Amino acid sequence: MTRTHTVKIHYRQEGTRYTLEVPEDRYILQYAESQGIELPFSCRNGACTACAVRIKSGEVYQPEAMGISPHLRSEGYALLCVSYPRSPLEVETQDEDEVYELQFGRYFGKGKVRRSLPLDED
Repeated sequence: MTRTHTVKIHYRQEGTRYTLEVPEDRYILQYAESQGIELPFSCRNGACTACAVRIKSGEVYQPEAMGISPHLRSEGYALLCVSYPRSPLEVETQDEDEVYELQFGRYFGKGKVRRSLPLDED
């Protein structure tokens, strides 16, 4: 029998809270949807930040979360579309643009893009 964990989700943008018993072998987003709960998502592949959450307590396993850097993971961010619960968990949805800015802001929006190395002339 697969273990389950209590997952509490605070959907900040909607002002709603959900509590689920999610099996360890199911993605949290997929399981929530199977229970009739609509949460933010886009790609479902762990490649964007639409379903990003901040972990308030607990642990997830998210080996396919390409959309967030190891640094953001260490800061407590996770992607619900590719996260498996590994303990009782409490998370809070994040604004996709804020997470994107945290991850990529130092690279984009800072003025003109300039070449760092000259191109070889043939």
